[in-house]
This record gives sequence, C-alpha cells and structure tokens, in this order.
Amino acid sequence: MTMNPTSTALELRHLTFRYPNGRIALDDVSFCIAAGERVAVVGPSGAGKSTLLMHLNGLLPAPSVVFDEDARVFVQSLGVTKSRLREIRRQIGFLFQDPDDQLFCPTVREDVAFGPLNLGLTQAEVLNRVDRSLIAVGLPEHGPRNPAQLSTGERKRVCLAGVLACEPKMLVLDEPTSNLDPRARRHLLQILKEFSGTQIIATHDLDFAYDLCQRVLVLDAGKVQADGPAGQLMSNADLMDRHGLEVPWRLIQRPMTS
Repeated sequence: MTMNPTSTALELRHLTFRYPNGRIALDDVSFCIAAGERVAVVGPSGAGKSTLLMHLNGLLPAPSVVFDEDARVFVQSLGVTKSRLREIRRQIGFLFQDPDDQLFCPTVREDVAFGPLNLGLTQAEVLNRVDRSLIAVGLPEHGPRNPAQLSTGERKRVCLAGVLACEPKMLVLDEPTSNLDPRARRHLLQILKEFSGTQIIATHDLDFAYDLCQRVLVLDAGKVQADGPAGQLMSNADLMDRHGLEVPWRLIQRPMTS
C-alpha cells in the first residue's frame, strides 16, 4: 500500500463528549495524524482513551445525531457524519478491547469473512483474504473452529484477522496486547510493524507503545496533556508519574553492576 506520508489521515477539531450521566469524557480534544503514522494514546484508566477511539468511526456519539455541520472528526478530510459512516468504516479497521464484542459467527472462518463479504467482493477474493489474514495472525488452522472454544488471546487474534481481511487504510486498536502471552505479543508487534497504513493504538502496555509508535499522546481527564515523540515523552519520569504512568522498562537507566 503506497501512501503519501505528508497527507493528513485523521484530524480532530475541538472534540468534546459528555456521557448521559453528565460526566465529561473528552474535553476540547484536537490533534492531527499524518498518513502512515503510528500513534499511541496512553493514560490512566478512565482517561477517555476508549471513548476517543469510538469517535473515529462513528460508534460515538449515536449516528442518528451526527450531521455534517456537527463533524469534529475527519478521516482523509471527510467528516465522520451520519451520511458518510459507510465510507468511513471502509477505511478504518477497528479492534475492540474485548473480542467478545466483535465475534458472533459459529466459526473463525465465517467471522473473518464477514467484513470482506459486506464489501461486495467475489467469493474467491473473500476466501483469499481470509486465508492470508489467518496466516498473518498465526492461526491458519483455526478456520473451522468455534471462536468460543479459543483462548482470549486467540479470539483477539481472530478479531485482528477480520480487520486485516478488509484491508483498511487505518487501524484503530483498543488495548491490543491485553491477554496475549509474550510470543503472541511479539507476533502482534511484527504484524503491526509490517502494516503500512496509519495506526492509532490505545494501550496500557507502554513498552509495546514505545516499540511500535513514533509518537505518543498522553490523555488524562479527557484532555490531551502531552503530544510528542515517543522516546522524549515516555522518558520524562515527572510527566509520566503526573498522569499515572510509568517510564517503559527499556528506557529506565539501570546502574552498572561490578
């Protein structure tokens, strides 16, 4: 996939969101992400990370109330609005934090095929994409299995296969490494490094964020508290501590032992 690295893939303009109970989850959030950038969104629990991600393809707020003049999120310069949701969702692959929110078919193969089938592809192309995606996530033999019989980590990889099978321009991933063992985590890291499109990843796994992403947004209390190069921000112990985070292990300078 050839992409123009100088083009804007995602832009948020003064995005504010309040839940029905009155709690402000996002407070005047604005930033841009260039095509091909890999950006981590980090912050303490309750910071608004998942809420932010769900705005990127129109899961929040309710599509029935998003009209062109209300757009605050723009994907490839298109406002995420009611009239454009289908087009937007063809460009964004969304991985939920809980795989049970994403899997509903009786077999792995059917789950992975669901998205491509809805893109109107031929049966041959759908089958080809399913096979390639299952190989990519390390589950080539799992096609006939029932997702309910898999481990949480395996189900998460099935979800990722379904996302990759749609060949999106952008990946939006919510806590992708949760419940993955070290080998699966390394495999996921390699998959994402090989994906040439834009990536936005909300995670508590700061070492993973540092290994994968060039840029970090620190989100706390619904606000972007810091935005900059991953190494620069994540090595700032005062900043990290102030927002309930820790410096990634590999950035900690350990004293030499004799």
